[in-house]
Amino acid sequence: MERKRLDEKSKRRPSGAAVMRDEVTDSLLRAFLEEWAVHGYAALSLERVAARAGAGKAAIYRRWPSKLALAADAVQKFGMVLTDVADKGTLRNDLEAYLLMLRRALRHRLVRKILPDLYAEASRGSELGPVLKDLSVSRRRGGASLIERAIGRGELPVGIDRDLAMDMIPASLYWGMIVTRRRITRIQIQRQLDALVAGLQAI
Repeated sequence: MERKRLDEKSKRRPSGAAVMRDEVTDSLLRAFLEEWAVHGYAALSLERVAARAGAGKAAIYRRWPSKLALAADAVQKFGMVLTDVADKGTLRNDLEAYLLMLRRALRHRLVRKILPDLYAEASRGSELGPVLKDLSVSRRRGGASLIERAIGRGELPVGIDRDLAMDMIPASLYWGMIVTRRRITRIQIQRQLDALVAGLQAI
C-alpha cells in the first residue's frame, strides 16, 4: 500500500518553480527583444531581461542554455520569419502578397530596430551568424516557391537567375523601410511591383 502511494506521488505533475509557465516564457521573450532593441545584442544583459520580465535569471536558464539560444527562439516566434505565400494565381499577385507580408513584419517597432543590429552583428562574425542564416533561409524559401510557380505558369523563363531574383524581391522594400526609414504606402508597393515584374522577366 505504501509503495502504491509513493508511485502515485511520483506521477503527479510538478508544481511551483518546477513548472515552466507559458506566460513567463512569453514575457521573457518579449523582454529579450525589448532589451535587444534598446541596447543592441552585444550589450544585452540577461539580468536586465529577467528584471524586465519580472522573473529571476534562473527562469531563463531553465528554458534556454544560452543568450544565443534565446535570441534564435525570439526571432522565430515574434514575426521576423516569413512564411510561404499561398498561390495567388499570377506572379504579380504572389509578389504583392509577399511584399505586404514583409511590410507587416518590417513595421513592427522592435523588428525595425533589431534587424539592422542582427545584420551588423553577423557581418562582424558574431555568434548570431546562424540566427541570420536561418532567417535568410526562410525568406529565400518563400521567394523560391513564388519563382518556381511563376516559371510553371510560363511567366518567368526557366533559366532565370534564381539567386538574383530572390535578392531583388525584398530589396527595395527593406531599403525604404529600414535603411531610409520611409513610410511605404500601398501605392508605392504597386510601383515596386511594376518594377519587380519587369525586372524579373528580364533576368
